[in-house]
Amino acid sequence: MVSLSPHCEPNLVPETAPPLALYVHIPWCERKCPYCDFNSHEGFDPDIEAPYVAALLADLDSQLAWVQGRPLTSIFIGGGTPSLFSDRAIGQLLEGIAQRLSLPAGTEVTMESNPGSAEAGRYQGYRVAGVNRLSIGVQTFSDPLLKQLGRVHDRRAAISAIEFAQRAGFERYNIDLMHGLPGQTEQMAGADLELALAMHGGHLSWYQLTIEPNTVFYRDPPLLPIEDELATIQDAGESLIAAAGLTHYEVSAFSRPGEESRHNLNYWQFGDYLAIGAGAHGKVSEHGCVSRFQRTRVPRNYLAAMADPQQPERVRLDDSLLAGEFMLNALRLTSGVPKRLFAERTGLDIDIIGRPLAACITQGLIDDDPTRLVTTPLGFRFLNEVVARFLAQ
Repeated sequence: MVSLSPHCEPNLVPETAPPLALYVHIPWCERKCPYCDFNSHEGFDPDIEAPYVAALLADLDSQLAWVQGRPLTSIFIGGGTPSLFSDRAIGQLLEGIAQRLSLPAGTEVTMESNPGSAEAGRYQGYRVAGVNRLSIGVQTFSDPLLKQLGRVHDRRAAISAIEFAQRAGFERYNIDLMHGLPGQTEQMAGADLELALAMHGGHLSWYQLTIEPNTVFYRDPPLLPIEDELATIQDAGESLIAAAGLTHYEVSAFSRPGEESRHNLNYWQFGDYLAIGAGAHGKVSEHGCVSRFQRTRVPRNYLAAMADPQQPERVRLDDSLLAGEFMLNALRLTSGVPKRLFAERTGLDIDIIGRPLAACITQGLIDDDPTRLVTTPLGFRFLNEVVARFLAQ
């Protein structure tokens, strides 16, 4: 990687630039979960809303020169727990974004929400403010497992949050579930899925709990299901989801046709995204330059920096890392991506990955398709090993 000054090279013209999204990070939670390694902090004070929204918009102002004339395809407000912020604050944020960037009709605007911080009036307010998709962090409907995960909500609150979303008029929302939880059996994981699918059939995130460094669970690991049990849970769960009519379109995402997360698809297809908020990181493409950047993680430091915001310092991805990151993202999609996208999004000739690509094709891990980069079912099952070959070249 190569460090760049904030001023890189001239912007791509909008006709040839990748799609552009915006990520917004709101870093506060009611309580830090023991498995969470995201940039989240306890101690939320409602008085922080106004100065933080002002800081977010100042942050966005500092990045606009990179993307003049490019419309947004999606906005994702993540955290933390963004639903700790009032609907009024979210409305001011979205209004400020719309004043600075083009938002075509139908732009996807997703906000993460935890059931413990959800209530009917607030969901309705978010809908009026311009949020048109929710991602509801249920994790599990089991009260004992929710307690072990340190969640602030219970089964009833999780069900109520989904019902609130429906009554508020949200036609698109995601239910976020985890599996491989401490003491969880195949039957328990299946019960979670059956309830989620019965309540909502549009989009489901379902992924295995992993123990990450710098978490409470890493320092004091819980007893998790063994590998054979995890594989059984995974296979049985995927069968349940498929029977309900959802397609497994990404490693941990399932949806009905047309309900895919547009924001996440932009990540996997190696699109661009601006990023604002404490710890937020983004990616911007320019002529001969694909670079990443990140803001400081600590909220008070971020607020201080945004009093006089400077363009984030960007780090340019060298050719090898750029090629590896493209494959890391693209192969997460079960349908892969058009092969031409490699050159369009990286500016590189596909021959740069010729050796690992040929080896994976020979070993039956990637399809020998002249038009697409896509794994075989075997390659998808061992995706980490496949991707490692492109990152190690």
